[in-house]
Amino acid sequence: MEIKFFKKSIPTLIFLIVFSAIVIPVFYQLLKVDTKLKIYNPADVNPRLVDFSMKHITKDHTVADFKLTNQNGEIITNKNYKNKIYVADFFFTRCQTICIAMAYNMSELQDFYKKDADIMFLSHSVTPVIDSVSVLKDYAERKGVMDGKWNVTTGSKKHIYELARKSYFAVLDEGDGGENDFIHTEQFILVDKERRIRGYYDGTEKEDMIKLKNDIVLLKEEYASK
Repeated sequence: MEIKFFKKSIPTLIFLIVFSAIVIPVFYQLLKVDTKLKIYNPADVNPRLVDFSMKHITKDHTVADFKLTNQNGEIITNKNYKNKIYVADFFFTRCQTICIAMAYNMSELQDFYKKDADIMFLSHSVTPVIDSVSVLKDYAERKGVMDGKWNVTTGSKKHIYELARKSYFAVLDEGDGGENDFIHTEQFILVDKERRIRGYYDGTEKEDMIKLKNDIVLLKEEYASK
């Protein structure tokens, strides 16, 4: 009796083994897809943050080419961030409000990733006329900026403000980058190796910095699996 029952169970057992071999990997892959970070396009962002000319874009948005000058007087472009994951923000050296916490948190992130060659940082001055190279150099020394890891930059105000509004979608207010235009934002923006936006974080909040680190883990796993 037991032998007959066992024989009848063999096909069921084989079926379960084959079923598991097929379904479990598929289920695992679906879970992996779900843990991938969102890719942000203009249509995915708060409409108040997006320039009117770009609100219709639903795919393939990337950070535009840029040309800036860092704390050492070096020209910094997209090429310096090629095949890098980076965190971008907007600040000014005389800021005595949100920028203090932002600079502290960016410095903490830099220290956390100092041995990780995949991760870099990019800060854009929103008062570039005031924040000359010499001013940025002094600021960088005070904040412990590591050359080659974190660039604090100045440049054309119009260019920087256009990056904030049309590439990073980091500010609510509109403007033309003119003399009376001024932006101030606490946003940290996570950018992947294809220059795509993968996350937004409040640069003054510790909880958001934890989330940012966790998201970088997911992003690195995404690249490792390719």
